[in-house]
This record gives sequence, structure tokens and C-alpha cells, in this order.
Amino acid sequence: MYAKKSLWVAAGLAGAAVAVRMARTPGAASSAHRWLAVTVNCEPEDLRPDKLPSPLQEYGERIETRISAAPADRGTELAVRFRQPPPELARSVPARLAGQDPRQDLRRALRESKALLEAGEVLVPDEPTTHDTPGGKVIGLFSRRASGEGVL
Repeated sequence: MYAKKSLWVAAGLAGAAVAVRMARTPGAASSAHRWLAVTVNCEPEDLRPDKLPSPLQEYGERIETRISAAPADRGTELAVRFRQPPPELARSVPARLAGQDPRQDLRRALRESKALLEAGEVLVPDEPTTHDTPGGKVIGLFSRRASGEGVL
């Protein structure tokens, strides 16, 4: 029985080593420089890089913008990315959990821009109705994190 557990631990450590090596490859570094995109319900000619909504205008020359027709005539694809990728420390897991990853703010600005273009305002959900319990604190943490990552 002990030999089986040792085998599983060794396999897990080998898998972790492969994952760490993959994370440090040049391809993984370029993923930090990928485009963030949303599909907006408007025509491509209605959207211009010099007339973006205010959440994206605040970034000025720090971002690149790409506007194209969405597949299957479903509106316009608005994509943005930083001209210079954020430093690796700013993209770390602790920075993401603390809400200090600059890509989280860019994601939020992109979602707010979509809302402004489609609805004319940014709709904000109500605060969760949780009590000050351990479970409620976990729900609150996930809810705050979701606004930066775009997912819960």
C-alpha cells in the first residue's frame, strides 16, 4: 500500500515539474500579451478607436485597439491589449487575488465599455445579501474577485 502512495506522490511531483516548466516557456509569457475581446451589438463602422467609451479612453496610448466584424453578422468584436505587457510580478497569483493585476482593470473597462455602447449605462448588480458568517465572507470574496476576472 505504501508503494502505491509513493508512486502517486512521485507522479504528482513530476506533473507539477512539467507544469512549472511549461509556465516558464516563451509561449506562456506571450499569453500575458493576448487580446481581451467582447462582442458588442453594433455595426463595425459605429465604433472607432479614437471614439471609445470613457473606461477605455482612460488608458490612452497604453492600449492597442482592434475593431472588426464579429463572426456570423453578430455585431462588432472590440479587442484591446496593453502595448507593453505588465511585469510578471503584477500578473502573479497573489497580485490577482489581491485585485492588483492591471489586466483585471482592463477587463473591467472593456466590459463597462460594452455596457455603455449597448445600454447607455453600466448596470451594477446589487450587493449579495449575505450575513457576516464564514460562508457569507467566502461569497463576498468570490463576488469581489468576479468583477476583476470576469468570472465567478
